[in-house]
Amino acid sequence: MTTGNIQLLSDTLAKAKAEDRAALIAYLPAGFPTVDGGIAAIKAVFDGGADVVEVGLPHSDPVLDGPVIQTADDIALRGGVKIADVMRTVREAHEATGKPVLVMTYWNPIDRYGVERFTEELAAAGGAGCILPDLPVQESDVWRAHADKHGLATVFVVAPSSQDARLATITAAGSGFVYAASLMGVTGTRESVGEQAADLVRRTRATAPALPVCVGLGGAPAPPAPGGAPRAGPGRVGAPGG
Repeated sequence: MTTGNIQLLSDTLAKAKAEDRAALIAYLPAGFPTVDGGIAAIKAVFDGGADVVEVGLPHSDPVLDGPVIQTADDIALRGGVKIADVMRTVREAHEATGKPVLVMTYWNPIDRYGVERFTEELAAAGGAGCILPDLPVQESDVWRAHADKHGLATVFVVAPSSQDARLATITAAGSGFVYAASLMGVTGTRESVGEQAADLVRRTRATAPALPVCVGLGGAPAPPAPGGAPRAGPGRVGAPGG
């Protein structure tokens, strides 16, 4: 049985921490502008210094995403992108760079595709895990069992509205890192992410000090926004075109 690259992900984040820097986690959707073009873009992002890349599985109703990623998803879907293309994207990006690649996806495509089939293929492609923004932790037992079986990280999303007890439940179930949404809303560039991100990071870390926290959802231009990567550890950015 092929094992995924959760350990590579953990080692990569640990290396960045040992170097006293934030790990850069980039996001690009598969199939944009084409499958080949998307693969080339991910390789370029890695060449440009990204430590980890999240490959988005395009969805017809991306409720977490802002207009830029929604548009990129629409272009990818109109181009006929399939889950097999997402797996190919993961495989070729990882093989070319040796770096950790995750898939970020809503739950419905996995549910329709089959959890065992999806996790098996993602591990075989060299994937490091999945970010699942709309899978409730209390309904994640089946996914986590298959992810653990195949050596894949299960990354859950926490928000500023998450209560401390809820944070503890999520971090206990997650692996790889926890995705801290810097604000209530959708993806997209902001001038800053604000102090609520710093508070969320602090509260999340208190529940699981050993689990890295990645701040994402509201990207900000340099210099880094308060509560962003320098305080949180890994920082995440996303842009369909680079």
